[in-house]
Amino acid sequence: MIYVNGAQFNPDSSSGHDMVNALLDDPDLVSASRAFCAIPEKKLSTVSEEPVQAKCVYVFQREYATVNPALVDIVGTDEATTCIGMVIRNSKTGMTCVGHLDSPNVVEVGLFQMMSLVSQSDVDNIILDVHLVGAFEDSAPNEKCVEGYSFPLCVKIVEKLAESIYKFEIKNFQVLKLNTRQDNKGDAYPIFHGLAVETSSGSVFPASFDASTRCPDDIIRKIRLHASFEDPSWSGRLIDTYETQTDRFVITPFPWSKWLVRNASLMRRRSDLEILFATSTSPLAEGPDYVKDQKRVWEYLIQNPNWKQVFPSKLARVFQRVGNTSWVMISET
Repeated sequence: MIYVNGAQFNPDSSSGHDMVNALLDDPDLVSASRAFCAIPEKKLSTVSEEPVQAKCVYVFQREYATVNPALVDIVGTDEATTCIGMVIRNSKTGMTCVGHLDSPNVVEVGLFQMMSLVSQSDVDNIILDVHLVGAFEDSAPNEKCVEGYSFPLCVKIVEKLAESIYKFEIKNFQVLKLNTRQDNKGDAYPIFHGLAVETSSGSVFPASFDASTRCPDDIIRKIRLHASFEDPSWSGRLIDTYETQTDRFVITPFPWSKWLVRNASLMRRRSDLEILFATSTSPLAEGPDYVKDQKRVWEYLIQNPNWKQVFPSKLARVFQRVGNTSWVMISET
């Protein structure tokens, strides 16, 4: 069930398309969007002039992480264009989950995964806070049968929230037309690519992360995303790399194919523009580091074609926090 501003959301139609449009026009959510847009985007870095000293957990594309406010100060994601950064938070316990959803195919199971440590058995007496940021209007809204990537993802999320026995209070619906700006040529871009949550208060704000706050093991985690498309066991699921109770990242062994390595060799030779249009659902809207990050992943695959050498004895890569902002790889026993 969906709630907005404390009242149950009862649209005139049960169609997912109609529900999304009704939420986009809801006065309370429009007001919340204006308030969100008025917040300056915070650039989270541990190496800037004003470094963040908070304990952060970062979520890459198709990952999710549930954090305990006693162990983590900030959790978030960015680099979302046609994807959605989704927050589900239990205001009673403070348990907070952030997922980076990139396809309608991962919504149903992904929502179940995200709820596993956030929800409580007493579903009648708790309303879970939900924030959605991302998914701009990547297609012309008046063109028939041209929905782009963003709209179907929004529809699927809203449908599954509405069907659930749990109660979800949508606090932010910063998606589609509420998250779209245009340049002087009329090209559309997201207003915001990411969000972060202060776990103690539940405050959500626009955010971007740099390499120092996206760690640990960013390249391996990105390779895992590509490898997951070749592994049927990951079909329809979000990727879990963070251990909630131990505040560790655990990347379990996974193989990458010879095809993935060959593809890396081929893609590395292409121009930046060709890479953008070959790999992105929204090539004009990607951030300045997008192509560079793609090349870093391909270079790693080329230098490490055998996944077993990256996971000696097929042991997981385990990272433990040192202080607030550093991670160290430890041996698994």
